Amino acid sequence: MIYRLADLADWERAQQTGFFASADLAAEGFIHTSERHQVLETARRHYAGRPALVLLEIDEAALAAAGVRIEREWAARRGEFFAHAFAPIPVGAVRRAWPFRADAAGEFHLPADLGD
Repeated sequence: MIYRLADLADWERAQQTGFFASADLAAEGFIHTSERHQVLETARRHYAGRPALVLLEIDEAALAAAGVRIEREWAARRGEFFAHAFAPIPVGAVRRAWPFRADAAGEFHLPADLGD
C-alpha cells in the first residue's frame, strides 16, 4: 500500500469523477505518495496548519491493473525514495480513507487502525 495526504475537497471531487487528481499531477506530471513510514514526516513538512485533510490508503496492485504507472524516485531533500503515480488514481484503488488533522499541539498521528 501507498498513502496520499489530500485536501478533503480533492477527495470529494474524486467521489464524483471516479478519479483522484491533485494540483501536483497538473504541475509536475505525477501525484506524490508516501510509504506508511513516511506519512507523518510528509504531513509535518507539507501539511502543517491545513484543515480538512484526508489520508488515502492506495492499493498498488489495483493501480497496476488500471494501468497507472508508479515509479519510486529519489527525493534528495528527504534522502528517500517516494512513489509517484503518473496518472489520476481510480477511486476503486483507494482501499481506506481517514480524516486527518493535527492535534491541539499541532502534531499529526496515524489513524489508530493503521498504527504508528
